[in-house]
Amino acid sequence: MADMEAETTTQPEPMVDKEEPLFSSLDIFLFTLIIGLVIYWFMNRKKPEPIPEFKKLDTPAPTTRETSFIEKMKKMGKNIIVFYGSQTGTAEEFANRLSKDAQRYGMKGMAADPEEYDMGELSRLSEINNSLAIFCMATYGEGDPTDNAQDFYDWLQENDDENLSGLNYTVFALGNKTYEHYNAMGKYVDKRLEELGATRIFDLGLGDDDGNLEEDFVSWREQFWPAVCEHFGVEALGDESSIRQYELKEHPDINMNKVYTGEIGRLKSFETQKPPFDSKNPFLAPVTVNRKLNKGGDRHLMHLELDITGSKIRYESGDHVAVFPTNDPALVKRLGEILGVNLDTVISLNNLDEESNKKHPFPCPTTYHTALTHYLDITHPPRTNVLYELAQYATDPKEQENMRKMASSSPEGKALYQSWVLDASRNIVAILEDLPSLRPPIDHLCELLPRLQARYYSIASSSKVHPNSIHICAVVVEYKTKTGRINKGVATNWLKNKVVTDNGYKSTVPMYIRKSQFRLPFKATNPVIMIGPGTGIAPFMGFIQERGWLKEQGKEVGETVMYFGCRHKNEDYLYQEELEEAESNGVLTKLNVAFSRDQEHKVWLGLGKHDAHPSHRLHQETYDQGTLLTGCLELKDPTSPTQVGFNLFLLVCILLCQDWIQKHYTVVLTHTGL
Repeated sequence: MADMEAETTTQPEPMVDKEEPLFSSLDIFLFTLIIGLVIYWFMNRKKPEPIPEFKKLDTPAPTTRETSFIEKMKKMGKNIIVFYGSQTGTAEEFANRLSKDAQRYGMKGMAADPEEYDMGELSRLSEINNSLAIFCMATYGEGDPTDNAQDFYDWLQENDDENLSGLNYTVFALGNKTYEHYNAMGKYVDKRLEELGATRIFDLGLGDDDGNLEEDFVSWREQFWPAVCEHFGVEALGDESSIRQYELKEHPDINMNKVYTGEIGRLKSFETQKPPFDSKNPFLAPVTVNRKLNKGGDRHLMHLELDITGSKIRYESGDHVAVFPTNDPALVKRLGEILGVNLDTVISLNNLDEESNKKHPFPCPTTYHTALTHYLDITHPPRTNVLYELAQYATDPKEQENMRKMASSSPEGKALYQSWVLDASRNIVAILEDLPSLRPPIDHLCELLPRLQARYYSIASSSKVHPNSIHICAVVVEYKTKTGRINKGVATNWLKNKVVTDNGYKSTVPMYIRKSQFRLPFKATNPVIMIGPGTGIAPFMGFIQERGWLKEQGKEVGETVMYFGCRHKNEDYLYQEELEEAESNGVLTKLNVAFSRDQEHKVWLGLGKHDAHPSHRLHQETYDQGTLLTGCLELKDPTSPTQVGFNLFLLVCILLCQDWIQKHYTVVLTHTGL
């Protein structure tokens, strides 16, 4: 809902007698003197003292970075550039794979972050012979660009007169069909480049993370490269050999003060914290509360509170908190045992392309142990390109054959990869255990594994009530795979073990805030209906707190209705006391709950008694007030986002079948609650 702008009115000027000036000479002199003193005071006033929690650092002046990708491509002899808009690292990974592919087809490519370059140079790409721009663009949130693609998106929108007639391009989009704005960013870039005169040389690729994103990408990629070769009249070399991007360097005598120990950006940034805090400079927030929410059952649902006192961090209800977890120490240790390496060895992986902006795949120098703990994803099933690169190290012909088959696009290979890797939830440790002849060099494995990404959680608090604290609600993920192994969610198990004090020290969580469009209505008088099963209730706890705060300030607040559902009242009725108190003191106009497993037949949220159905609140009288119907879904199985909140889907579908609701109400669905 757009913010309402305040109206301004111009009052008529008062009548003034021409014979008497409005100000005397003395008045004008004094007025001028006062203005001068005010300006002097503002220019010379004492600067505010820095927050004492942080030590100001003497940092060297930043080096000048090459912002012209055209000049860099000419200098390096590249003719293909792959831009990526990536929030979780997948689009960046695909971009790197495509840039390496170019060499196999007689061309030279480079992956590029659009945030680091002047995208206005796209019109100059025709200066390079047989040039091509590839865009791997992920969609984030409600059809938004990723953080690093925001400026590029703005540039595309604002430059209607740009002439890109000499640009050859193609787009691969990454999204999720369960979201309303499926692949919106990729579709927009593809359409907009064509509108500006660019030439599409291959069809838009659509990757669906709700299905098999890897298969979508591989299928598109295998059709894409022959089309590129045909377009430019070049012959594919057919070189299928492994291409290394980084070289290993060990540091046996290095000063350990120069070694990264888990920092995301600046060395020693966890020891000397310095705002502002973001994805490259997270804040170490002490854990002040970590309690179990549910009273029984097999699952562990938890409530955590992070202290942000003195950090200058600001958040709003509906925002997300991003946390940087670490891998299970047992998995890291096991990986070292299988490969027979000393994990305490200090190493650097240096880019063989000295002109590349990306010097290392992760912060270096560091130890193998730190890399596998803080920087690399060792828990998700590896993608097919990893299997392809590792296959050369399998000494058993049958194992090597199966690995290459799984990396192919053949129907048999796809089926084998789906059943043996994805359906069985095999991570890299499980694969190495089940393929005894596969023992790759650990440095090559570290080069191939994707980066361990931050995890996002809806904030379950309001900054109006808790300005120095951020609340998180989450369910610990743990399940048995088809191979009998127990797989654990990286972030939730790591958070579960974050006790308030650990050996006399405060447990901390590296975090930053990710802004969201998920908001309460701008007008507090607007009625709100909130639907949140399970841990999907998290952002609504912040909304409820905020509306309670507004009431305490004497503000008029519209009707607020909450629909919450879970399995058992006596097991996983989350925030029961807080919700019932909010209803008793009038913050919640109505609290509707359903417990699906407390009776012989399942009861779906909102489909019980007639008076529990939200449609009775959506009546003619509220049309002009713009009721906001919001919903959050709890993902019950993180590997299958479609298996979510059927009760909520059913309820919303019933509501949307009514045309008058579609015309007068905004429906916002967000996935949360992992």
